[in-house]
Amino acid sequence: MLNQGMTYKIPEQPENSFRITIELETAESRLDTVLLDALNKQTENESMQQMSKTKLKKLFVEKQILIKGQSAKAKSPLNSGTTFVDILL
Repeated sequence: MLNQGMTYKIPEQPENSFRITIELETAESRLDTVLLDALNKQTENESMQQMSKTKLKKLFVEKQILIKGQSAKAKSPLNSGTTFVDILL
């Protein structure tokens, strides 16, 4: 069996969305907590920077938060490494 190594492909960003890249050294138990922290720290989008827990929860309920094109759940765990999260606007 050949060991071809892992190829890493950045998922395509949906139209009308804001992408945030999350880099983790260790796995985290909940996406919502990590995402809110990352949004508050980023400087690319002021309205996203001022995101509240309530607004973020609403985005999850409305399936506006995607990972690899799939709607994400607030309680989803995150693996270490790089995760691309798209928020539909």
